[in-house]
Amino acid sequence: MPSLLSVNVGLPQDVPWQGRTVRTGVWKHSVPGPVMARRLNLDGDGQGDTQGHGGEQRAVLVYQIDSYRYWQRHLGRDDFVPGQFGENLTVDGLPDDEVCIGDRYRIGEAEFEVSQPRVTCYRVGLRMGVPEMPALLVAHHRPGFYLRVVREGLIRAGDPIVRTRTGPGALTVADTDALLYLPGREPALLRRALAIPALSPGWQGSFRDLLAAEDGEPVADAPAWEGFRSLRVSAVTAETDTVVSLHLTSADGTPLPDARAGQYLTVRVPGTARPAPIRSYSLSAVPGADGYRISVKHEPHGTASGYLTTALRPGAVLDVAAPRGGFVLDGGTEPVLLVSAGIGVTPVLGMLHELAARSPDRDVWWLHGARGPREHPLATEAHAVLGSLPHAHEHVFYSAATPEERHRARAAPGRLTPDAVRALGVPPEASAYVCGPASFMADMRRALTDAGVEPARVHTELFATLPPLTPGLTGTEAPAPHPPPGPPGTGPRVTFARSGVTAPFPDGAHSLLDLADACDVPARWSCRTGVCHTCVTPVLSGEVGYAPAPLEPPPAGQALICCSRPRTDVVLDM
Repeated sequence: MPSLLSVNVGLPQDVPWQGRTVRTGVWKHSVPGPVMARRLNLDGDGQGDTQGHGGEQRAVLVYQIDSYRYWQRHLGRDDFVPGQFGENLTVDGLPDDEVCIGDRYRIGEAEFEVSQPRVTCYRVGLRMGVPEMPALLVAHHRPGFYLRVVREGLIRAGDPIVRTRTGPGALTVADTDALLYLPGREPALLRRALAIPALSPGWQGSFRDLLAAEDGEPVADAPAWEGFRSLRVSAVTAETDTVVSLHLTSADGTPLPDARAGQYLTVRVPGTARPAPIRSYSLSAVPGADGYRISVKHEPHGTASGYLTTALRPGAVLDVAAPRGGFVLDGGTEPVLLVSAGIGVTPVLGMLHELAARSPDRDVWWLHGARGPREHPLATEAHAVLGSLPHAHEHVFYSAATPEERHRARAAPGRLTPDAVRALGVPPEASAYVCGPASFMADMRRALTDAGVEPARVHTELFATLPPLTPGLTGTEAPAPHPPPGPPGTGPRVTFARSGVTAPFPDGAHSLLDLADACDVPARWSCRTGVCHTCVTPVLSGEVGYAPAPLEPPPAGQALICCSRPRTDVVLDM
């Protein structure tokens, strides 16, 4: 009969890691005597990162003594202690290739249900002193698993483990883990997994996404061309004192590929510096075969934006990467909220044009904030389009305008604030598209959800870097992105397009993620070993290689930056 060998707990602690500090509860120690298993945790235990660990679905982590022996042989070590793998329960029996999702077990006074495999996370590698440990756990089919507490009660080392119910679907922990993280998955197994009620909601969501891709449902389109191509500036139009629209056509006169309103172009800006800086700008009109339009604001001390808005003339040629981005209109008939501030108007203006052309009968709400008419680009154009829609609601806010200016623009005084949004009575069944500064977007997301709009229907787009995902790091307030410290590297040139940083790949750096960290470029990651795909990043141009090879390659045109290095000069969308 399986038995409980050790109960292990540990409170979060700060641990140094790569010059930073990680808050983690992965260090566990064996506890003598009884321990209370509660719905969210064991008494005396805690998690440093509750987004990835802990909670009702991940209350208790299990690992097997047989896997201890396996890794001792594989790694050539004999220094393991209970809790070595961050687990709460070290058990004899319950192998990953036999235990199934939904199985229930009685241990002492408590009863548990298997909810999901272990989450792949760099911190088990930190605890083990083996950075590649997350990938090894998956590749060797020995992840361990989480339990949900069905009935609270006392447990202690030596308790027998009695299975009280067999989970439906007969899908083992090892097979479930492989289904998410390894290639060659079968749609039938994905459907079987989704039919298991005990499977945690997070894993169910991941499997639904995978099944949609397997069934051929629409996924992100591949870029229309690789790398950069030459586009000609056919016209330059001043929209305000600081905003200029650039109209781009193909240099050879052929039609340009279709794009979606709300997507962006990445431009290599000539005549400013060497290497030429690379910046991304949203399309500000419905993109068509006759050309693209971007609208650029001249930022204070902005070398690239300054050149594009003051020095560029019709007939000039720019190197441009293909339209990209998932900030696009969903299909449907529900009301649409287009919410923006400042130059954030550009992608939602493109959406407004698209709605007017394809869905003119939809209920459209236009909410925009600016200082005044001189800082309100494309205002006349937006107002004209809204005037053509029978169900349009236009609400403009000027925070620093005269009464006469507000009267002419029919603008409300003050900023577009959460209180102002709530007072408008926006329809709660709407889908919202929000663009502007990060603080504005956070305020609008909160205001819209407070007004009853479902969080999943609030879509946001930043002009700068994406929000970072750095599980467990403390003190993550970072300076603006910058070149890495120390002598320049001798490797291929790496450009982080959204951050505006270009640097040679440093000698001795292990990965593109390491370089991003050194440059304080916001990045998204979790396992750091090519397993979880959290760090997947579009590659605008160039080639990368992998060391170690990821367990499943990313889609074409993207890279797992946690385990890749540049083979050529590369431009990354981050």
